[in-house]
Amino acid sequence: MEQVVIIGTGCAGLAAAIYTARANLSPLVLTGVTPGGLLTTTSIVENYPGFPDGVDGFELMNRMQKQAEKFGAKVKFATVDSVDFTKSPFWITVDGELVVSKTVIIATGAGHRHLGLASEAKLDKKGITYCATCDGALPVFRNKPLVVVGGGDSACEEALYLTRFGSVVYLVHRRDVLRASRIMAERVLSNPKIKPIWDSVVTDVLDVQQDKVTAVRLKNLKTSQEQVVDCAGVFVAIGHQPNTTLFKGQVEMDDNGYIVRRNGAATSVAGVFVAGDCSDHVYRQAITAAGMGCAAAIEVERHLAAIS
Repeated sequence: MEQVVIIGTGCAGLAAAIYTARANLSPLVLTGVTPGGLLTTTSIVENYPGFPDGVDGFELMNRMQKQAEKFGAKVKFATVDSVDFTKSPFWITVDGELVVSKTVIIATGAGHRHLGLASEAKLDKKGITYCATCDGALPVFRNKPLVVVGGGDSACEEALYLTRFGSVVYLVHRRDVLRASRIMAERVLSNPKIKPIWDSVVTDVLDVQQDKVTAVRLKNLKTSQEQVVDCAGVFVAIGHQPNTTLFKGQVEMDDNGYIVRRNGAATSVAGVFVAGDCSDHVYRQAITAAGMGCAAAIEVERHLAAIS
């Protein structure tokens, strides 16, 4: 039987792993389908303390994992099939095998939000992508016009990164001002290769018939005027949704699927704790996720001490 199982290996999960490992709890850390979480798809993280020159997202997660393993964390590259929190100890099915644990920390993070278009689904990986740093350098996008959809920090970072490869980057945003932080917005608006298209949404992605992205159809929300913009790729950066489907009916969630925190890191089930973006729709930063992972780990220590 495990003392603690941590589901997820982003900043929250790995911070929790470091703290529980240093407490001699030998945590079992389950990576899920995206080891390291979404931060591994980010090129340079400039706002994580301790790295004045920035740090590659993958490198940051790799360092955190090594730090956790140094103190005794067991990292398993596996996917959780189901959980049963109705009885203690808790049952977790991992790639078809049963794992039993006294406590659980949920740190599954969040995934990319989609446009919801039929053409988007059909052209996924055929010119539509959700990660510029993963796919932007592909030959199909080089020296071609590209489209980024969104107006936050993520969209701005995607657009700036793509200026290295695309001939022009159209930034399509449903408002007339960016939601991004001031420094990111200034960088985008001062870059001659980025062309904002304001007050507009993507209504269709062309061309399903050709089985590749050739253009997007846009609609101006103020004038209802439509236009077609030629492009070789569409990079969707319109936010995230929590990866919590696995826990539906097991722990309390809000209407948007975020796990509800109680008294810090606790959930509605005693012995099950939560950290990171799967329970945070306000801050959603690497540093806040790491702090929440620390808090969840400390709560696990206290809970185990109380029931021993």
